[in-house]
Parts: sequence; structure tokens; C-alpha cells
Amino acid sequence: MISRSRRNVLKLALLAGAVPMLGGVARQALAGDRPYAPAASDWRKFQTRTVITLPEGPGPAQVWLPVPSIDSDYQRSLDDSWTGNATSAELVTDKSGAKFLHASFENGGAPHLELVSTVQTRNRTIDWTKESAFKEDPAILKAALQPSGYKPLDGVVAETAAKITKGAETDVDRVRLIYNWIVEHCYRNMDTPGCGPGDNVATLTTAGLGGKCADLNGLFVGLARASGVPARDVFGVRVAPSAFGYKQLGANSATITGAQHCRAEVYLTGYGWVAMDPADVLKVMRAETETWIKDPDDPLVKQVNGALFGNWEGNWVAYNTAEDLHLPGRAAVLPFMMYPQANVGDQIVNELDAKAFTYEITAAEA
Repeated sequence: MISRSRRNVLKLALLAGAVPMLGGVARQALAGDRPYAPAASDWRKFQTRTVITLPEGPGPAQVWLPVPSIDSDYQRSLDDSWTGNATSAELVTDKSGAKFLHASFENGGAPHLELVSTVQTRNRTIDWTKESAFKEDPAILKAALQPSGYKPLDGVVAETAAKITKGAETDVDRVRLIYNWIVEHCYRNMDTPGCGPGDNVATLTTAGLGGKCADLNGLFVGLARASGVPARDVFGVRVAPSAFGYKQLGANSATITGAQHCRAEVYLTGYGWVAMDPADVLKVMRAETETWIKDPDDPLVKQVNGALFGNWEGNWVAYNTAEDLHLPGRAAVLPFMMYPQANVGDQIVNELDAKAFTYEITAAEA
């Protein structure tokens, strides 16, 4: 027997227009209404390669590189290896489970480091009509309800969450209302550097609801937590094109240096951890065509909007879900780790400054 809340979710999924995955020719024939509905898929294997080169500078240098550290029903993190002229290098695991390569350079010269990671991924899907037997560790759920440096759960975040979810009876209802609110009220700001800082308060106030994935999916996570629903960001990088022809939803070349993308997930009793990505809906609306699409019911957007509530494609590799990291050898707290990090002497190198910090990330399907 399907509960009332489960019937409501099924109705929402049907209204969203979820359709089966179609072949390339059929997709092209649906001009202006390309279906986007990730279905269960086989495992794919990818190898990512990150090459770091720092300029010679005063004092020793340090580098920290994110390493895929998620093992789940949608990803298997298989192997990591590295080479370079580092004095020392080791794989470090943060208290959250996030892994990163920490390398130190003490002998002068231009620091050079190469990291190769092998990962298997597959599409992440949900059947809203079926119960899940998965039960998460209560300590993990508790952690997914805590504030972080950029996600306070009081003030404007709490006030906004209360307004959005007023009258909601279940966690599924709350999550759906927050997801819809993000899509309907926020926007992708093309001028935001990188993936954005992920500061919930700034996104709601000074940034005027604009930003990129760390801001928009980060706000979704903060609002969910403030509503009592365990939620977390998942930080990673796109490694392959979208199977559905959307250029904004995949990596469209072997070089993925700027393809970082954070997603989100919420824990729903009876379903387990559920995939969410309202930021990618907003990316399609803002950047898929030359014209900014502002209607979520536009045929180009509708399928994406429906599918990314519970599903995502396996053309993306997850690094970690960590927030407020303490990197060994660096005093400053790092809000999240999705980009390579470096220090030269005591100075933090801007990871988005190509002149100060040269690196290239590539991906290949094995």
C-alpha cells in the first residue's frame, strides 16, 4: 500500500513529465523538448589526471588536491597514484571522510605534481513508489543537520526556510517546496567566480539570490537543514558530456579544468539519500541557449527540472561532502574542497588565478 505522502510524490513526478531515456536520433527529433530522465545504467570507468605547476617563489610550497572519496551505489572510488618533485606527499583523510593529496616542496625550483584517480560511476535514480531498506548512521544524520561556517541555521536562513515550508506536513513536502523555491526565485549569475563561495547569508541578501552551484545548491542544503531535513553538498567535477544533448550538463571536452560542480542530497525516511540539483536547472535556464529562459515550464527546461529532483547522470565524479576543512599545514579553514589548493611560503594561492596557479585536469573514459 502506498502512503498519502508517497502518492503525492508519485503525482509530482508524473506532473514533472518524467519519460524513458531515448536514443540520440529520437532526441534530436524532439526539437525544443529534449527529454532528460536519467535511468538505471551500467557502471562506467573514468580516469582523471590533475597536473599542478607552481611558479618558483620565496619559501617552501604546499599543495592539496581533492581525491575522489565517495563509495556508494552510484560511485566506486578505485585507485589513486601520483608523481612529481615533492619532498613529501601523502594521502590524507579528513575527519569527515574526505580524502586529499597533501604534497610539500622544500627544495626550491618550480613545484610539479601529477595525480591520477580511477573511478567508476553510474546514473543515480530513484523510484518514488518503492520503499528503501537503507538506514543511515544516526551520527551521520546528526552531522547533516548542523550549521557550518557558510550555512548558519538561524537568522535569515531560518526565516526564509520557515516561510518556504509553511504548512508542509512531511520532509518530502518540505524538500519539494525548497527545491521549487530555488528554481523559481534564484538565478545563475554568470559573473560569479568559479562555483561561488557558498555563503548562504550572502546569497539571500547581498548577492540577491544569484550565484553558481556552490551558492545555489548550498542554499538548498542550508534551507533543508534549517527545516529539519538532513542534507549535504556533494563536491565534484563533470567528466563526460550529457547523454541528453544538454551542453551545460556535461563536460564537453577531455580538459575539465573548469568543470567543477557541486550537487546536493537529502535524507528522506523510506528513501535514504536522495539526489538533488536545482542549480543545474538554473544553469540550463540561464546558459543553455543565448536567451535567458525564465520559465521552469519551458519545454527545454521542464524535463531537467523534473528529473533533477531525485536523479542525476553518472557523467560526474564526486570528491567529498566535507565542509570547514582544516588542511594540514594551513591555518585558514577551507569552506569546501572542490578545487586544487596551494600555499607558496605563507601565502595562500588563489585557486582561480590562472597566472598564479597553473593546473590542468583531464578526464578519459577507460
